[in-house]
Amino acid sequence: MINSDLPGETTDTLDERVERIVAAGPRGALTLAGITTAIVIALWLAFYLFVFLPRGALQ
Repeated sequence: MINSDLPGETTDTLDERVERIVAAGPRGALTLAGITTAIVIALWLAFYLFVFLPRGALQ
């Protein structure tokens, strides 16, 4: 059957499986957000060091 459950998971209902997934937390989303934030900060710092500082102070 196409929609049959995997062996060992026949006693779990859909709600129980969803609850286990939700209880594990959003680790992947938080990791992705952290990596993206680090990249944005690194790009900002690179622009600051290599573009704005070499130009000198405004006169």
